[in-house]
Amino acid sequence: MRILLVEDEIRLSQALVEIFQKRRYGVDAVYTGTDGLKYARSGIYDAVILDIMLPGMDGFEVLKTLRAEKNSVPVLVLTAKDDVSDLVKGLDTGADDYLVKPFSTEELLARLRALTRRKGEVRENTVSFGDLVLNKSNCELQKVGGEAIKLSLKEFQIIELLFENPRQIIKKERIIEKIWGGDSDAEYNNVEVYISFIRKKMEQLKVTTQIRTSRGIGYSLEEGK
Repeated sequence: MRILLVEDEIRLSQALVEIFQKRRYGVDAVYTGTDGLKYARSGIYDAVILDIMLPGMDGFEVLKTLRAEKNSVPVLVLTAKDDVSDLVKGLDTGADDYLVKPFSTEELLARLRALTRRKGEVRENTVSFGDLVLNKSNCELQKVGGEAIKLSLKEFQIIELLFENPRQIIKKERIIEKIWGGDSDAEYNNVEVYISFIRKKMEQLKVTTQIRTSRGIGYSLEEGK
């Protein structure tokens, strides 16, 4: 899952980014409403955490513009104002949920999980395809009924994306956007290197499930024959 964090308090933003990364979420952080709108329009995010008081364009205006453009990405609004009218305005503008500062990490993560569940992004501890199992709680790949092998963060994020879209070709551009971020300098060979790492680990597990290459396009997770 990839999150867009739009928050102009630098220290808070950095703390939240660290929290999300520890939980193996991809996250991009921006500090103005203008940048928040630009990034959210990319369509690569599973959820947006949006502060209300922002420079350039406030959170209400960002949200209003996104909804006017038929962008349905789940949005969790952050506000320092414990004001009913302010919260109502956020929900009426199109927010899916809100959280008043200061808040606990546990509450933020719980609300984020609830948002993504409503959009069909349930993060179960394990998912399987063919004879391959991905354990999200400890970043391991496992053969059904067999041994397991640890994944690096990037390996985990890439194979998780393939598990979420089995038998579908995921373009290299899409992988870069989802895993490295829209403004990343990552290139196709970065994706190829990590796909190679994952395949070697799948070979070690001796699974029949495979990552198939569609030359010049991308990759898909396919059942073995």
